[in-house]
Amino acid sequence: MTDYLLYAENLVKRYGTRPALNGVHLRITKGKIIGLLGPNGSGKTTIIKIINGLLTADGGTIVIDGKAPGVDTKKIVSYLPDNNYLNTYMTVREIVTYFKDFYEDFREELAYEMLSRLGIQPELKLKTLSKGNKEKVCLILTMSRNAKLYVLDEPIAGVDPAARDYVIDTIIQNQNPDATVLISTHLISDIEQVLDEVIFLKDGVTVLHKTVDEIREENGKSIDGLFREVFRW
Repeated sequence: MTDYLLYAENLVKRYGTRPALNGVHLRITKGKIIGLLGPNGSGKTTIIKIINGLLTADGGTIVIDGKAPGVDTKKIVSYLPDNNYLNTYMTVREIVTYFKDFYEDFREELAYEMLSRLGIQPELKLKTLSKGNKEKVCLILTMSRNAKLYVLDEPIAGVDPAARDYVIDTIIQNQNPDATVLISTHLISDIEQVLDEVIFLKDGVTVLHKTVDEIREENGKSIDGLFREVFRW
């Protein structure tokens, strides 16, 4: 267990009588970019919320860097939810200052560097930005932390195709090299070139966890191609 950045064994979560997770196993090491993939209702969001301490599992074990999800793990996990959670009446500069004050590992200089590269003026209020630029600001804030685990829920769903390469480059270039990035997305073909490993979830169970190279060698398929085969209706 101590060899893993994130370790989950027989993780169970129910909503009433409906099982969302039905015995999930995860073994995640450092320095990887990992795709957390599955159709709607497979349990991805539930796992992400448990990792971030927003939900409590009903059974099983989960530890992050040797600790159960809680105050200590929030210090090392940087989370990008799939919806804009920021105060849109604040300026970008005010939000950056808020993050700098709240997170000890926040790299303010890096945040401004990425904002400048995008041409986003710090004095603008978030509500004046386009939906795509709001998404980019959220990603920049997430990646500006010097975290051990980055958890990104649909980081490219809200941006236009032309901007996706920028978003992916931002993830790669600003990740702490010893950290791991866990990406949940439906846009597999857009990110599979940067993935080291993939995890497939189906009906609340881990059905596959392999390296990208293993999948290509064993199946002769892209990740997107294998996903379509496994989850064909």
